[in-house]
Amino acid sequence: MGSQLLSKEGGLTRNSYYEASVTRPPASPALTGRVTADVCVVGGGYAGLSAALELAGRGYSVALLEAQRVGWGASGRNGGQALVGFGFTGLEAIEVQLPAADARRAWDISVEAMQLLRECIASHAIECDYVAGHLSLAVNTRKARALEAWVNHVARLYDYPLQPISAAEVGNWVASKRFHAGAFDPQSGHLHPLKYCFGLAAAARAASVQIFEDSAAIQIERGDKPVVKTAQGEVACRFVVLAGNVYLGEYGKRVAPELMSRIMPVGTYIIATEPMAKERADALIRQRAAAFDTNLVLDYFRVTADHRLLFGGGESYSTATPLNLVGRMRQRMLAVFPQLADLPVPYVWGGFVDITMNQAPDFGRLGSNIYYVQGFSGHGLALAGMAGKLVAETIAGQAERFDLLSRIKHHPFPGGELLRTPALVLGMLYYRLRDLL
Repeated sequence: MGSQLLSKEGGLTRNSYYEASVTRPPASPALTGRVTADVCVVGGGYAGLSAALELAGRGYSVALLEAQRVGWGASGRNGGQALVGFGFTGLEAIEVQLPAADARRAWDISVEAMQLLRECIASHAIECDYVAGHLSLAVNTRKARALEAWVNHVARLYDYPLQPISAAEVGNWVASKRFHAGAFDPQSGHLHPLKYCFGLAAAARAASVQIFEDSAAIQIERGDKPVVKTAQGEVACRFVVLAGNVYLGEYGKRVAPELMSRIMPVGTYIIATEPMAKERADALIRQRAAAFDTNLVLDYFRVTADHRLLFGGGESYSTATPLNLVGRMRQRMLAVFPQLADLPVPYVWGGFVDITMNQAPDFGRLGSNIYYVQGFSGHGLALAGMAGKLVAETIAGQAERFDLLSRIKHHPFPGGELLRTPALVLGMLYYRLRDLL
């Protein structure tokens, strides 16, 4: 799967506003020869870096393998929205499978994920343009009723305060006629995802984590003392943490064949406008909160620190990049903010996030000493960092919270290796039509 994704992404990895607005640190060396560590972490995104940082803080020696560069995948290219919860569908799956008390504990883990993110930014002095506040927005009266029910639901079951926004008030929150109602979450927020990822990597290096870039894991020799192999080296260890998600690579069937059918790559695409005057940017969204609509195939947007509108959506469930991507994304942006028609769009980029069938996270073990975290389904910016903490807790002997989430059952995508992508495309076409109608 990994090599196919690399070939499909093409130039979308290069024309990123995030990449253009940072200076990458010097590359870490590739792994050569044999290295010994307590833990080998596979994946240099939020989950892998957070696990490495947490483990190092507990006294474990850690070697981290990244197939490309740190933050190259979804952790460096996502919409930058850090959210409490698991999304509407993911939380429903958790509530169906777990008793109410355990569903509440799972929700509280997601709240702690946001607290952990803010603490990490503060304790490691990560300059990543964090802004508090998030808006959920309904595009019609039916979805407004569903959003109101959601606000009441999380207040009643989880004591979580969302501020409802009525039809009369929504225009005071977002300068768009598209939306009928909304809900404001002051505890969620947004940031520059690549800056945050670099900050995690710098903190991990300072904690003596050995980071090896251009070092794809191609095989794991399982057993009491696993050995993780790359093309030019190997890591002998006691524990393995798999945090590569859909980017585990073309060798995924050898590294973790049990996991390949339980997640699917979904392409998501983002544009960024030229900067505008600060006053004009401030007028678009109150408090410069991040926002998304509540459609299943959703749009999401936010204002950046340098006064651009960043607008994302346009998911591809076939892994094929849509034709005329800039034009399509600009059209979607103007449907929300027609007043920005004069602004050029110099940046367009994208990548793949991993989803599960039920859109709840997929955590678990392979044997007794290989742990995996995947399936964040669009909620990975905060939750992936928490996943790293839970893995570290588990390796240190405190498995209760990790085991809680690992009880969530996941089915493979239907259709087998050849037909599951077409089946997903057909399913999503149905839901897209429901959103439109």
